[in-house]
Amino acid sequence: MLSPDVRFEGFTATDWVRVLSLFRPRRAAGGARDARDGGQARGGVVAVRAGGKLRKLVHTDAGRLRIDEGPRAAPISAEELAARHHASWAAVIEAGSLEAIVERFGARVRRGDDLIAQSILLLQLAREEHLAGKIDLWPARLRGVPIPSPGVVRGTMESLAGVGKTMVVGLFEGGELWTSVALRRDARGINLILGPDEVREDMGLLAGDWRRDYRHLSRAIEERAGELSLGCFAEAETIRKLEVDPSPGAWARAVAVRDVILAPVPAALAIPLGIDAGRAALAALRSIAERIDPMGVVGPAVRAVLERAGTDSDMAAMLPFHPLELLRKLLSRER
Repeated sequence: MLSPDVRFEGFTATDWVRVLSLFRPRRAAGGARDARDGGQARGGVVAVRAGGKLRKLVHTDAGRLRIDEGPRAAPISAEELAARHHASWAAVIEAGSLEAIVERFGARVRRGDDLIAQSILLLQLAREEHLAGKIDLWPARLRGVPIPSPGVVRGTMESLAGVGKTMVVGLFEGGELWTSVALRRDARGINLILGPDEVREDMGLLAGDWRRDYRHLSRAIEERAGELSLGCFAEAETIRKLEVDPSPGAWARAVAVRDVILAPVPAALAIPLGIDAGRAALAALRSIAERIDPMGVVGPAVRAVLERAGTDSDMAAMLPFHPLELLRKLLSRER
């Protein structure tokens, strides 16, 4: 429950499946496939161990798996488990660790803690079990990413959407609205999650060009949910590619050439996009320097300046992580 009076409406089963499909891990375009699975890795494997042995083995696609006797029954790492069962992810959990997380959560949560505080507390407790070696996950996409404080999360939400304002993501395909999600915020959190089924008829006659039709979606959302503070519009395939694109400036380039339209865009989102564009420019400068100076005539000091400037030091000073890089780590299927 995001708030006591949250409303969830406007989603057909197809619309909701499409939203979830955007967060399915995938490889970047042209990314190398893992030779161990021949590109056929699917689903995930969860293993429960206790007393030095595997006690339960479940595959998300195949269901419960038989545990072999002998050396193969001994606990193995999550990475080895994924390779053995041709899975794209794996988790090895010590028996009792989930119960320990729940017990400590009950002891530490306080009356009045909102969803943000409770969610962060659960993440912290799960990480403690992971660091203690009782939970092993592969791939470790979020290794080294700090857990933000509740204040950072609340401040980020406030900067993206003030009280009474709405955020919307609208994706198009084949000249039609493919799916959309609108979130309206009140003083206690998100109080409305609105899907596309409620606004398709309100959009009126579409031109078949999403770069013009997004305005009709914006208008329909504002009529039902209130003033927009953030709008992100694109074709579904464009977003799928950008989610896992590791190249500097990928999002900024997409915005610049209108493959992604942000309207309106709050400063909190414009800042990381601007820094991403800076990284792209510096990467290009570094490439030019290497081509015109193959013999290393350019002074070491110039090269050092380029290398330092290409880092995310400015972003790290503002946030505990780079938001676009965090999204890529979550959804990339790189090994």
